[in-house]
Amino acid sequence: MIEEDLEASTSFSSTFGGGNEGGGGFAPLLLRPRREPFEHGLLPIPKLIFADGTLTLGPIQQRLLQLPTDRVDAAALADALQIPIDHALLALDTLAAVLPSDANSAGADVHDLILFLYMQSYKKLVPRAHKDSAAVADVWPSTSAFDGYLSALSPLQLVRSNTRRSMPSQADEEAHQLSYLQKHMANLIALLAESAEGHDDESLVLTMERFEHLGFLIQFEKGCDVVPLRQAAPFFSNSDSEMPAAPVSAAQVHDWISQIITTSLEHNAEKIMAKENGPSNASDVDVTMVDATPCHSRNQTSISKNGSPMQGSPGNFRTQTFVEGISKASLVKQPCDIKGHSVKILNCHDSVIYLLAPVKYAIVNGCSDATIVLGAIGKDVRVEHCERVQLIAAAKRICIANCRECIFYLGVNQRPLFLGDNHKLQVAPFNTYYPQIEEHLAYAGVDATINKWDEPVVLGLVDPHDSLSHPAGVSDVQAESAAYLDPEQFSNFWIPSWFGDSSSHLTRYNPFPLPEIYVASQRNKLLLLAEIQKAIRDLQIDDDKRRELACALHVHFKDWLYASGNIRQLYCLQGD
Repeated sequence: MIEEDLEASTSFSSTFGGGNEGGGGFAPLLLRPRREPFEHGLLPIPKLIFADGTLTLGPIQQRLLQLPTDRVDAAALADALQIPIDHALLALDTLAAVLPSDANSAGADVHDLILFLYMQSYKKLVPRAHKDSAAVADVWPSTSAFDGYLSALSPLQLVRSNTRRSMPSQADEEAHQLSYLQKHMANLIALLAESAEGHDDESLVLTMERFEHLGFLIQFEKGCDVVPLRQAAPFFSNSDSEMPAAPVSAAQVHDWISQIITTSLEHNAEKIMAKENGPSNASDVDVTMVDATPCHSRNQTSISKNGSPMQGSPGNFRTQTFVEGISKASLVKQPCDIKGHSVKILNCHDSVIYLLAPVKYAIVNGCSDATIVLGAIGKDVRVEHCERVQLIAAAKRICIANCRECIFYLGVNQRPLFLGDNHKLQVAPFNTYYPQIEEHLAYAGVDATINKWDEPVVLGLVDPHDSLSHPAGVSDVQAESAAYLDPEQFSNFWIPSWFGDSSSHLTRYNPFPLPEIYVASQRNKLLLLAEIQKAIRDLQIDDDKRRELACALHVHFKDWLYASGNIRQLYCLQGD
């Protein structure tokens, strides 16, 4: 039976493209890691990290499989791992945020949960020193409020504060993730396999149902098309609901996947070499500093009749939208500008970025002195290594790590997560709107009636997934939390109107209700403004004095714009 399956596998590889490209010029079948678990699914909770592979996780899995249902709730997980219930809830929420599809019931599937716990052992790729130090200096000026204190920091703090490192490229990260999967695939398959006869490893078999759980970590691609796992695997490709395929030897599955990973790593290496030796590929970076102009994109919001955003390159599931290196400019992204279901905003300085579209994931990394608006993020936002950034986000959940002097105006359905080396952060309720935001929130699955902006979860200072910030022998302490923004400092953020009125429903107010203390502060400011305006109107002065007063007000207003950083909001109006 095994010999027949292997023969079928060989035949499948040659016809479907499982190996290298043949003489027929067919695209090879490639294995790609799903980015989401690696980028949004890692938690720095020591008791979730199992360095011994299956030795500890195996018994935990067997214990969870004996539960009355096949779903694991927070109480059961907390009991199995001996962790606080809050950490168990956080783990389940994080898992739900990175699953390939939305969970239809409470709790987590045992097999998905075990794979999630196993991959907590992943170590992030170490950032490299930037090869263009001049470009980095332009984005990260030396006038950081923290630069004067670096000499007084410990080596650990100095490493954590070194944000002037370039992020690894997408190809580098994918190769690193593939190498991790290659090293650990035997254990991952063993955790999904069942024993056919006895309990020795050679008798382990994998059913099609268990095999498809690998879709949490991997995807198959042929050309630009996604290939479902059961169709990609030769031993399950002809099965259906009436005649499911027989279980397959776990060793055979491992051999086949290892072959595909090897092919994929070779393909990646060739791609990286071609990129380094040739001109840069425009698809790698969606918008760069060179391309940026004030209000780069002002196209009409495009939502299809069924409510889905009209996104570019719908056939390529790995496409992402990049906003990178914007400096002293404003940029607007609307649904018609978005490629894929995730956005990365990287190394933007002294700018205003408007992401006015519903997407599943967003990453903001390495930005400084910027204002960033995220319209509707349905799964997860991750913000890292930012300084003096005002981030306005409506999202299901958000994780903030290693940031300094930032203010976060949040509309979030889950408690915001703070971890790493944070300093002088502030949080406040969501403070803006644009005409289509309620449509976008509904499409993304974000509930504006629930806002947990003021219920932070604070984890450790040390990130065990980052080898730079976790040298041997360093003990962990709780990270610094964020302070609540003083209501007197709170103000609404106005987004310029670049939209037409074709939408069936236009939002004309902040969809997230404000706490009463912030409402009262806004009311008092409006009353004070009315009093000042009346006092100016009632002044008994001649025209020359009135012009002098107007000039003085304009000068002070301009000084305030620069001192507060609000001058950035006018970048988008420079071309009007």
